[in-house]
Amino acid sequence: MTATYTFDVFSSLDGYGAAGGNWTGYWGKQGPELLDHRLAVYNEEQRMVLGANTYRAFAQMLAASTADSDVRDPWVTRMRNLPATVVSTTLEGPLDWPDATLANGDAVDIVTRLKQESTVPLRSHGSLSMNRSLLAAGLVDRIQVTLFPVITGKSGLDPIFRGAEDFDLELLENRTLDGNIQELIYRPTLHT
Repeated sequence: MTATYTFDVFSSLDGYGAAGGNWTGYWGKQGPELLDHRLAVYNEEQRMVLGANTYRAFAQMLAASTADSDVRDPWVTRMRNLPATVVSTTLEGPLDWPDATLANGDAVDIVTRLKQESTVPLRSHGSLSMNRSLLAAGLVDRIQVTLFPVITGKSGLDPIFRGAEDFDLELLENRTLDGNIQELIYRPTLHT
């Protein structure tokens, strides 16, 4: 049996994973339902898989924050304390992450091996370019998109699916959080 791999990503309505300008984290739209739901999802036993850029961003963001800041929401703290594999061809250890293993090499090869060997589900939050490669290789079992009610046409950063292959999506689950945030979980299938 192979472990399930979930690509978990936050998105604006127009498909950006982040925004510049005066937008804050979560585009300023987070509420208690979202934060409680995220904590419940991350309280489940699983292994995180992060690309080098996302690992660096999280490590820098957390190092620059205080214990009372919004950056250290309980689900983010829980995510940081889960076992993690950081996939990179450039990083060198040690990593500033409590239970992280550095895996140097190609993401497709590493995640193929992890899916075969892991006894727990695999989850990646962010890591856009790595997850586009894993999607193309057929290694992503679920795409979990948390869709925030914003359009960031002028200030949008990190187009989530830029350059990705074409996929058909089967909706597996959906929920509304805090009255206006949508969580959509899909099974992707390469469109032929």
